[in-house]
Amino acid sequence: MVNVRARVPFKVGLNSDIEADLLSFNGLESGKEHVALIFQDADKQSSPPLVRMHSECLTGDVFHSSRCDCGEQLDETLNKMGEQGGVLLYLRQEGRGIGLYNKIDAYELQSQGMNTYEANNHLGFGDDLRDFTEAALMLKALGLTNIRLITNNPKKINELEALGITISEVVGTKAHVKDGNESYLRTKASRGKHRFNFD
Repeated sequence: MVNVRARVPFKVGLNSDIEADLLSFNGLESGKEHVALIFQDADKQSSPPLVRMHSECLTGDVFHSSRCDCGEQLDETLNKMGEQGGVLLYLRQEGRGIGLYNKIDAYELQSQGMNTYEANNHLGFGDDLRDFTEAALMLKALGLTNIRLITNNPKKINELEALGITISEVVGTKAHVKDGNESYLRTKASRGKHRFNFD
């Protein structure tokens, strides 16, 4: 049984001005410290809330790396949920599940010409090792089984639905193209089937 352990109010976002509640959970089998951010009591509303499963990306979320668009997607989500309400699941799944140090090794291989998937494969990992079982458990612990999912990634849609979560709407994020990440984004679109609008 997964239970919400604590709800702490604070403010987030680029200007630290978006009100949210930070929640921790008990009983997650992996032992990873996943958390949920709740905006405008979205878990207590009758209509399906916006939800994003955001996998931790230290290089993008904190250091705003030019190698990815994770930080920009996170900022876009925080702003959207600040306006509309929602639930952000922040999942400790660095590097699509391979971990931070392995991701840094993959960065080095990308510098030598490999794409993000080729680099992970060269290191002995699959394309995407993330499992969203615990994300579904977190949603169910919050009483949320019908959601509007913010994602471009079909893997997230398929896995959540297989885990008993109804997705009433898929809301895409922008393609946050910047110097250094366009090839990365196009590779995610072609190989990972992510749905981006590059126009």
